[in-house]
Amino acid sequence: MSETRTIASPEPNPETAAFWQATSNGRLMLGSCKSCSKPHWYPRAICPHCFSDQTELTEASGTGEIYSFSVMKRAKIPYAIAYVTLDEGPKMMTNIVDTDYDAITIGQKVKVVFKASENGTPVPMFTPI
Repeated sequence: MSETRTIASPEPNPETAAFWQATSNGRLMLGSCKSCSKPHWYPRAICPHCFSDQTELTEASGTGEIYSFSVMKRAKIPYAIAYVTLDEGPKMMTNIVDTDYDAITIGQKVKVVFKASENGTPVPMFTPI
């Protein structure tokens, strides 16, 4: 494929600024709750499991497996979106990149890669291991 799909730049806010700073350093972060100890995606100030405000960012392993996916072949520049179940448990909607789209399978092991958005901010995506 000669063209690269452009990814919209994220718009960090006070709640997500630390997450986007970490991606600039090549680190994938998850939300984690100090009260119930459960990780969550996407990182946020209030735990979606117990509603505690005692959340923090923790570094994810950056690996997981494809739970579900769809390849958009009719798009001007084809792409694949997927839910990836991270090894830590949460499911994350993302893109699958740097692979033959016909070879993607449910259950396939993947690892995080960071791709530049329109303004250069790295966005986490996944590629097969």
